[in-house]
Amino acid sequence: QVQLVESGGGLVQTGGSLRLSCAASGSTFSSYAMGWFRQAPGKEREFVAAIKRSGGTTYYADSVKGRFTISRDNAENTVYLQMNSLKPEDTAVYYCAATRATVVVTDWSYDYWGQGTQVTVSS
Repeated sequence: QVQLVESGGGLVQTGGSLRLSCAASGSTFSSYAMGWFRQAPGKEREFVAAIKRSGGTTYYADSVKGRFTISRDNAENTVYLQMNSLKPEDTAVYYCAATRATVVVTDWSYDYWGQGTQVTVSS
């Protein structure tokens, strides 16, 4: 079992930055790949970024590539999502998730989810 708690969301203007954090507890954090997903009102949940267990391999959705950076600190049991050059279309609830699967870009791969944190980008 893994418990995940996101933080760092908020309201920011277009072009601004936010850093989301996801603190994990309850199991060996380093044995899980971690992902960030988001869901905007009226839309399906979509993949944003993922990072493999060691942190050496990362994946990004095309829509965020070059603007967002995922990282992890296995000593602190935390995964981060640095979001720069934010756009109104980035507005969504952001969720972190954990998986032991090798496929990390689909939500069905993930077993554990946080409660989400709201990110709102004003134009």
